[in-house]
Formats: sequence, structure tokens, C-alpha cells
Amino acid sequence: MAADFSTPYLRHVLCEEFSTPSTPTRTISSGPKDIYPAPLTPRNIRARIIRVKDVRIVCVRIAFYPATRSYTSDDMTMNDHEKQTHGAQFSNTNTDDDSHSQTPSPNSTNLGPPPDGGFTAWLHVLLMHLVFFNSWGFANSFGIFQQYYTVSLSQSSSSIAWIGSVQVFLLLFVGVIGGRASDAGHFHLVFRIGVFLQLLGVFMTSLCRTYWQVFLAHGVCVGLGNGLTFCPALSVLSTYFERNRTFAVGIAAAGGASGGLVYPAAVHVLLGEVGFAWTLRIVGFIMLAAHVPSILLFKPRLPPYTAGAFVEWTAFKESAYTFFTMGMFLSFWGLYFAFFYLGTFARDRLGATTETSVNLLMILNGIGIAGRIIPNLIGDRVTGPFNIVTPFSFAACLLIYCWAAVDSIHGMYAFAIIYGFIAAALQALFPATATTLTTDPEKTGVRLGMILSVVGFACLTGPPISGALIQAGGGSYLYAQIFAGTSIALSVLCLAASRVSKAGWGWVKI
Repeated sequence: MAADFSTPYLRHVLCEEFSTPSTPTRTISSGPKDIYPAPLTPRNIRARIIRVKDVRIVCVRIAFYPATRSYTSDDMTMNDHEKQTHGAQFSNTNTDDDSHSQTPSPNSTNLGPPPDGGFTAWLHVLLMHLVFFNSWGFANSFGIFQQYYTVSLSQSSSSIAWIGSVQVFLLLFVGVIGGRASDAGHFHLVFRIGVFLQLLGVFMTSLCRTYWQVFLAHGVCVGLGNGLTFCPALSVLSTYFERNRTFAVGIAAAGGASGGLVYPAAVHVLLGEVGFAWTLRIVGFIMLAAHVPSILLFKPRLPPYTAGAFVEWTAFKESAYTFFTMGMFLSFWGLYFAFFYLGTFARDRLGATTETSVNLLMILNGIGIAGRIIPNLIGDRVTGPFNIVTPFSFAACLLIYCWAAVDSIHGMYAFAIIYGFIAAALQALFPATATTLTTDPEKTGVRLGMILSVVGFACLTGPPISGALIQAGGGSYLYAQIFAGTSIALSVLCLAASRVSKAGWGWVKI
């Protein structure tokens, strides 16, 4: 099909010769009179490639004339048909340079911004809630196992604490592996391996009779499974939200509180009814049922991203990222002291019954449902997560110090309610804030996994150190309380430095 250059639209934009921009030419005249007598300047000329069906015109110049010129209506007016036909042609044209710059790289994505809502996005919030239920919910329930293992395995509190701390450490540490593999397109494989290891660890714990067997099954195997499900799933969820990310993560993180209610209650009731072995097996079946929807429906939004190092060391050159990582390490160094030792403190120091100890643990976890949602909602709508994570850390440190003065069961209930809310807020704000430090969504899994791994060392050493301090104090919890409170107090300084490094001293929602 031959190209038609007779329309006024094409006549006034095509040049008569193909010279360089430094020697502009007059345009084609439509008749005996020259309607564009003024010479063209280089800044008013831009090269274009126009493709008209099978005809290609190379190095054609489109002239953008000064607005002071006047044009005849015949030359400058297009009817609707011409606008549709030729306008579409020009909208699809490009220079060689433009074409090159717009060629997508193998790893680039043009999916647009996160949906920030809709059925699929909120479905993944529900699925992530179930992942939290089986990972953090089970880990936060270790207090009930701490009491049982101390008696049944005849070990010190510090030795038993290593089981729970290793579990939490691996949950966080293998985030580097899980996050990187998820970014590379292996989310489903990694997630299913994690589910298998979780269930294997729980069912094998039901067969254990000695300390080292429980350590390997409950601590190592379950911890690995938790890590391979939690971090990849959180990485995927964060790509579905931007403005509502903190709120969405808060709802998902409430699964940790849900699990912290269900698992201690189930273990407490079932131990007296069916014994330890079948208690763990029933817990395993609960885990399996909660994992089925996630296995079937979890879907990464972004295509695989394979470029870059396994660990992005350059992230630590960003002061905001480095200070935040240090702050979270110090915060979690003391944060889990109450989750591990609240029940034993009530039993050993206040003479509480086992049922009362379990109730305190359930309150500590259960109030976390509100603690994970309300602060995150405030962070999304009003302040931003960065602006409230530091005040909550300061409140947590004050509460740990106040715990040293509690000498009654009623005081312990009050402490469990307030501290449970604040600690849950920190647990939920931690990943929500960490994802804001990553500007490239394709690297969310790697950077988040790096922070989780560093924080994992705090969770690994914090509870055993507290147990050793209790033992060194002859059963007194004062030294351990001072250690936990001071570590969280130091985290406040680091988190404040991170916030200032990222946004300065002025108020800004961040």
C-alpha cells in the first residue's frame, strides 16, 4: 500500500531534504506561496522515524514551529479521520535512541505500581496471616514448652531456652536464602520445602525422649521450615501493596497472635488428655490444615529477578539501613525475654499455678492481635511506620524495667496486657518498616532477608543469656530484666538515628 503524503498534517511536518540539524531547511510548500519563510533553528527540530504500512521514511525531520507564527486553517486543521489515522502513526514513532532506551532489560518489569488492594492483594494478606500463624504463632508459644521441657527433660531454663532461641534464629536467619531464592523465581519450591520441614520437625518431636532429640527436631528442623516459609511469603506480600503496605502487613502479622492463642491453649488442654506425643501430632495436623490454602493460592506478582549478588553488601553503605538493622538487633535481643520467661516467673517467683502461667502467656500473645493491627493502621494513615517504631521501642524498654517491681499476679496480668500490645506492635512494625528501606521491589526479598538474618542472632543469644543471668542470680530475674531493658533502650538510639538518616530532623510521614 502506497503512503499518502498529501494531507496538510504531513505536508507541514515533513522537510524537503535530509540535512544535519546544524543546517535547517525550509519545509515543503503547498503551493506558489511559501507559508513558512522563516528558517528553522536546531532546537525546533527533532528526528523521527515514520513507518507507514510497508513504507519506511528514515531521518525525517518533524518541525515544531514557534507559537508566534500564524498558519492557515487549511494547513493546520485535521478532521477526525486524519487525527485518528496520522495521530496513531506519530504516537507509535520513535528515534533510534528512543527505541534503544525503551528496550526492556531481561529483568525489567512493566507491571505498574502495586495494586494496593483488590481481591488478589487482600487474599494474599489472609494467606500471609496463616503463614504467621504457623511460624511466629508457634514460635511465640514456646513459653508453654519451656515450662514442660524444664520438668520433663530435667534441664535448666537456660538450656531449654536454646531450643526456642534456635527456632527463632533459624526462622530469621534463613531469610537470606529464602528471600534470594524467592526473588530468583523459586518461591513455590522454597515454600513447600519449608512446609515439609515444619511438619517433619513437629511430628518428629512427638517421638523425642532426650534433650538433643528435642533440640534437633523442635529447634532446628521446625526453625528451618519456619524460615523458608515466612521470609519468601512476606517478600511476595510486600509487592502487592505500597500505600497500604504497613496496614496489610499488620493484619498478616496478627496471625502470630492468633497462633500464640491457639497453640498454647491446645497444648495445655491436650497434654493432660492424650499425652505429649499425640499433642504434638495434633499440632502438626493443625499446621497442615492452615498451610493448605497458602500452598495452593500464593502467587508471586513480579517475574523472577536473578541479577545481583546473593547478599547485597552495598545496602550497609546506607546509614538508614545500617542503623535500622542495629536497632532491630538490640530490640529483639531483649524483646523475647518475656515470651520465654513470663510463665516461669509467675510460677517460680509468685507461686502461680500452671493454669495461671498459661493464661498469662495466652494474654501476652492474644492482645497482640490489636497490637499488630492498630499501630500499623496508624502508621499507614497518619504517621508512617518509621515515626512510631521508635516510641514503641522506648515504651517496651520502660515496661521491662517496671517488670522488676511487679510482685503480684494482678500486676503480672496488667504487665502481660500492656507489654503484649507493645511487643506485638514492634514485631509487626519491624518488617513493615524494613520493606520501606528498599526502593527496588525486585530486591525486597534479599534486603529483608539480610535484616532478618542479623536479627536472628539476637533471638539466638538473647533468651539463653537471660536464662544464664537468672541462674547466676540464684533464681532472681532482676539481672535478666536489666539486660533486656537496657538492650531495648540502646535500640531506641539506633532507630532514631536511622529515622534521621533517612528523612532528617523535620516531621515527614515515613
